[in-house]
This record gives sequence, C-alpha cells and structure tokens, in this order.
Amino acid sequence: MTINTDFINDQSISEILSKHSKPDTAKVQEVLVKAREMKGLSLEDVAVLTGMSDPLQMKELFDTANFIKDTIYGKRLVVFAPLYITNLCANECTYCAFRAKNKAIVRRALNQEEIKHETQALIKQGHKRVLLVAGESYPKQGFQYVLDSVRSVYEASYEGAEIRRVNVNVAPLTVDEFKLLKAEKIGTYQIFQETYHRETYKKVHIGGKKMDYDWRVTAPHRAMEAGIDDIGIGVLFGLYDYRFELLALMQHIRELERAFGVGPHTISVPRLEPATGSDLASQPPFPVNDLEFRRIVAILRCAVPYTGIIMSTRETQQMRRDTFALGVSQISAGSRTNPGGYEEDDEISGQFSLGDHRPMDEVIRDVALMGYIPSFCTGCYRLGRTGQDFMDLAKPGAIKAHCGPNALSSFMEYLNNYASPETYKVGVDLVERTIAELEGLPAERARKLVDRVNKGQTDVFC
Repeated sequence: MTINTDFINDQSISEILSKHSKPDTAKVQEVLVKAREMKGLSLEDVAVLTGMSDPLQMKELFDTANFIKDTIYGKRLVVFAPLYITNLCANECTYCAFRAKNKAIVRRALNQEEIKHETQALIKQGHKRVLLVAGESYPKQGFQYVLDSVRSVYEASYEGAEIRRVNVNVAPLTVDEFKLLKAEKIGTYQIFQETYHRETYKKVHIGGKKMDYDWRVTAPHRAMEAGIDDIGIGVLFGLYDYRFELLALMQHIRELERAFGVGPHTISVPRLEPATGSDLASQPPFPVNDLEFRRIVAILRCAVPYTGIIMSTRETQQMRRDTFALGVSQISAGSRTNPGGYEEDDEISGQFSLGDHRPMDEVIRDVALMGYIPSFCTGCYRLGRTGQDFMDLAKPGAIKAHCGPNALSSFMEYLNNYASPETYKVGVDLVERTIAELEGLPAERARKLVDRVNKGQTDVFC
C-alpha cells in the first residue's frame, strides 16, 4: 500500500486560518449551533473557533463542549496508567529527556520479570488497563522485546486480578510488524506526530529514524491496514502554533476516514513540560496558556464528538478537573514515566515532568467527588466493539446503554477491592445516586451488574 502524504497541506491550512482569523459573531454562532448537532465540524469551522476572541463566545464554546461530552459520554471517565518498559532511544528529539545524547538520565530496559513486577504494582492500585510505552530503541531482542512485553503484562497477576487491556505506544512499524502486534491482542495503537508542521518537525528531530516525517505520519495507515481497529493520535502542543496543529490534526483524521471509513479512537493533547536535559521543553517555542489549552480541548470535542480525548498527568490536578467538562473522556492516574517507576521513585529519569503527582486512590476520590464515574471497563474491546463497529453504536447513542452500566460495575469492583475507606464511601454514594438517576434498560442493567459485583463476582459487563 503506497501512501501519499500530501494530505497534510500547509498552504491550505494557512489560507483557511487567514480567512477566519477574525470571524464575525454570526459565523461563530453558526458553527456552535452546528457543533450541537454532534455530526462533527469541517476545517473551516475549526478555524472559526480558533479565530474568535469574544469572552462570551468562549463561554458558549465551553458550554457547547460540555453539552456534547455529557450527551455522548455522560459522567464516565476511563482510567489507565502508562507503563514505561524502556527509555533506550537512538533518536535526537530536542524536547525529550529520552533523546540519545542526553547523559542526565539513567538508561534502562526492563526485563520480562521486571515488567511483570511493574504490572503487579499497577494491579495492586486497581488498574485494569495500561498503555505500554517504550523509547524508540529496543534491547538486543529488537521488536520481539515489545511483543514479549505485551505478553508479560497480560500474564502478570496479583491475588487473581490482572490487566484486561494493553494499549501500546511504540515507534512506527511495518505492516507485518503491526500484524504481529495485533496478534498479541493489544487494544489501541497510539502514536503522536508531535508536530504536523514540517519545518518545525525537521528542527526538533535532528537525529535517528524519527527524522522521517512521512514514515511517522503514515504509521496509523499501516496499523489500520494490518487490522488494528483502534488508533490513537496526538500533538505535542507548544512546538508550533496550536491553530495550525488543530487543522492539520483534522486533515489527518479526514484522511483516515477516507481511507478506512473510521478515524482515530482517541486523541491526546499533551503540552510541552520540562524534561531533564532539554532546554526547549522548559521554553516552548509556541507556549500554550491555560485558556488556550481549554479552548483546544473544547474545539476537539466539538469537531470530533465521538472520539475519545485523553488527558495525562502532565497537567496539574486543577487543569485536569477543568477539562473534564470540556470533553476529556480518558485520564491517566498515579503515573510514572520512567522504567521501573512504580516500584522505584526516580522521576529525574522520566520522560517529562508530571503536573499531577497524586496517588491513584486520591485521584479516584477527587473524580468521584466531582460526580464523574471512574471507569475501568474493557468490555467493548473484548466483545469486538471496536473501530467502525464502536462508531456505529456510538453515533446513534446506543453505546451508552452498555458504557454507563459497565462503568458503574467496574467502578464498584474497584471500590470493593482497592479503595481506601474514605474513597469507598464517596464512591458507593455516587454509584447508588447514579443508578437512581438512570431510566429504562441502562438502569436495569446497571443494577444487575453492580449487584453481581457486590456478591463477589468480578469482570462483569454487558
């Protein structure tokens, strides 16, 4: 499969942004009304939302994003943790602590037993899904190391509990390698372009295979060609103008939809954060302030309403709270970004600085106090509701009849087995209150599933 990479069109983006740099009130209102139809937005529409400046319209954008989030996702927030297995890297990315020439961090590749121990540490916290992350070089086993590592995560257990979904963030692969990855029963394959602006990409990637822009931007195509249904993409905001990045991201999404009939399952929105040994990370070329960051999340929720938006622990606990209402549907919790970080505390060898250092239990309690249901469900993945099948259920709203009850039962399982007494009380109150507010089939399903969990069953879903 030969992939033409001109679907990222810098000139087209510049022209659209220039055309809508100062949209009038009527145009902004037209786009926001369209967004509430939850059928997505065009590049022109997104440009309008990046160009508006009126504070009242900004509030309406945020309200619209909140409406879409509540309508599609309800109060669910999927919870996961990254699992870094190696920080070995032959690339020279000037914003990253893992870059090849950085001598300020300790290099390490976990062996399979160590990976199992790290996984057990996550299981003890209550995690059910992890994102396996590797630097862009592997030990002598090569790519087989990644395959073995996925297997080790699934094999690990603690007191009968295990990880139920492994998502993977590794360097771009060939179609044949992606097929091998799929055979290990991974969930989502995640890869970030970092920046879609070619000149900036060239400036910040100055050594290693990652210098090849085209090879990286077409990795989702190869993954989907290999049969991996769920793809995660993202931008590292701060490397270039966020307005450009948003429109380029939309071009990437539209190309995947054109080629495969479905776009990405998730979008991540990391901002540049300080990283050991990187001056650039501490002084972003195009810094994104907090209001702009909220705007980014809200625009994405309006533009791709059925795509998950991931918020990592790069951000502070307050920013994470603020973005829940704007469209975020997945969060990491209790994260570490260095290999071995869950059994050892060595943040200086992590990939970047964390903004939210709270332990898992505290994050879960905070989320519940805000009225959100922390979801540990992996039912859709295991029942084959992925890719186009997931979207076919999501767009008419049918997926909520599954996701709401499953979120509650998986949260109840967490509360019964892992929560502190304080978190347990807050969580149980929320579960019962939420079931009482449901109606019809979702209420019936939720009550039955939660009752089964309270009778000692685990891993129940519909």
